[in-house]
Amino acid sequence: MTAPQQHKHSHSGHSHGHSQHGHHHSHHSESSNIALAFWLNFGFALIEIVGGILTNSVAIIADAIHDLGDSLAIGFAWIASKVAAKQPTQRYSYGYRRWSLLSALISGLILLSGSAWVLSEAIPRLWQPQLPHVGGMFALAILGVAVNGVAVLRLRGGKTQNEKVLSWHLLEDVLGWVAVLLGSVLMYFTGWAWLDPALCIGFTLFILLNVLKSLRQTLALFLQVTPDPALQQQISVQLAELDFVKSIHHLHLWSLDGEQHVLTMHVEIATPTELERQLAYKQQIAEVLAPYQLSHTTVEFEISGETCRDAK
Repeated sequence: MTAPQQHKHSHSGHSHGHSQHGHHHSHHSESSNIALAFWLNFGFALIEIVGGILTNSVAIIADAIHDLGDSLAIGFAWIASKVAAKQPTQRYSYGYRRWSLLSALISGLILLSGSAWVLSEAIPRLWQPQLPHVGGMFALAILGVAVNGVAVLRLRGGKTQNEKVLSWHLLEDVLGWVAVLLGSVLMYFTGWAWLDPALCIGFTLFILLNVLKSLRQTLALFLQVTPDPALQQQISVQLAELDFVKSIHHLHLWSLDGEQHVLTMHVEIATPTELERQLAYKQQIAEVLAPYQLSHTTVEFEISGETCRDAK
């Protein structure tokens, strides 16, 4: 049983070598996307602070402070994405991909805190509205949609949980600037000063719903919940259809970062067989698993009737 396991691992190592370039490219893409988002977000936050003061707009000032919080979260995510690209070590045997997941969790918590602050500033202005400088608001809104829109498009194409959570940071800014744009036009023609805080509250609540959903997914991955129950069931069914498989147990599918998954399992083979036949069995299992592009797989064979050492 030991020899086939070693062969499986060496075979897995061979297949990982083919995908290593793809993983490296993914790490580089994630880092460059986050870097762009950081510099756009931080630079524009400084412009917002000045613009918010000059236009006397609570929506712009609140968004400026929120953007500074976003910049902190994105900066941490940028560092984490670089750490995640490091090669595995004896201590970090699976590599550093879960640092990216940690960053996604912290980013989500920062975004929740920032949104709560935005609401605390905007809600009182509903009862004491002040008409801002609508012309300045309109100009800043056009620039805001353009700058943050570029960053969103880059991050929305990312595959990691880190990039997905950060994209919500920047999507909030895009929607916020759309709200500011529409609000400035309406206030110009109607003089309704209450639109400034009202629109700010509206888009913040909308984004909060999506952030809570992303946080729930991130926490589930942290707790090593199966990232895709349907995928796990599909793999189990396909493997059970192999003629030499009597049963499959201790099948565990979990994710390093929401993108790269790990699979371990015990396979009970129907009858005792020679070593060469077991190696052929492992090759069949490898062919079944190949389309799923799993990051790590571990398969242990058990002979029919053998006591599982992990049985509780």
